[in-house]
Amino acid sequence: MELKNEVAIVTGAAKGIGRSISRLFAKEGAQVALVDMDQSALDEEVRRLQNEKKRVLGIVTDVSDERDVKNAVASTLEEFGRIDTLVNCAGICKMIPLLQIEVADWDRTLAVNLRGVFLFSREVLRGMQAQRSGKIINIASAAGKIGGVAAGAHYSASKAGVMCLTKSLALEAAPYRINVNAVCPGPTATEMTDAWGEETNEAFAAKIPFKEYGEPEDVAQAVLFLASDRARYITGEILDVNGGLIMD
Repeated sequence: MELKNEVAIVTGAAKGIGRSISRLFAKEGAQVALVDMDQSALDEEVRRLQNEKKRVLGIVTDVSDERDVKNAVASTLEEFGRIDTLVNCAGICKMIPLLQIEVADWDRTLAVNLRGVFLFSREVLRGMQAQRSGKIINIASAAGKIGGVAAGAHYSASKAGVMCLTKSLALEAAPYRINVNAVCPGPTATEMTDAWGEETNEAFAAKIPFKEYGEPEDVAQAVLFLASDRARYITGEILDVNGGLIMD
């Protein structure tokens, strides 16, 4: 059990990649604070893990809201006493051509996908600095490297920002032995890509050398590696999990 007795916060934990990460972390012995806006899905996931005798906490949170973020971190510390790992996975993605993106759509996407990473990272960093240890792992996207037609310009821009924020934070956190990395998935079989439709998904899959989408578990395993002691000397890394779609 690679994360035995450690404490993790996972945002966007009720669905998709975040759900796979929180389940894997719990399986590997972590005590997990599951953060999500979807009360119903979050309650269901918490019940599932509690039925498996996992120690978890569900916190309904808008990751773009500073007060909500402070409350989520405080609740985690009250319940578990410390935070060893933060996984910033919460994100939204809409297929909107640039000329159809409203300012409200742009602002909301950047608020959730980028501001949320900043707020949570800043809030946990204080405690991690005090304990001189910690792992912050951000979920970026291949769209942040190459742009995105299906994903939309606002989504792509937000994920490019996540990657740059990851490197900046890695430099600031390194003196405290805090590792900050990102995982950069390609198209992954989740509710998000299901919404793209069969034709779009088939066209994207054809461009991937493995000719198929990744599964959320593929991303979760990469996150687990970065959260484990095996990655103690890795920081500022952007780890691709994309079946060969991007090789850089």
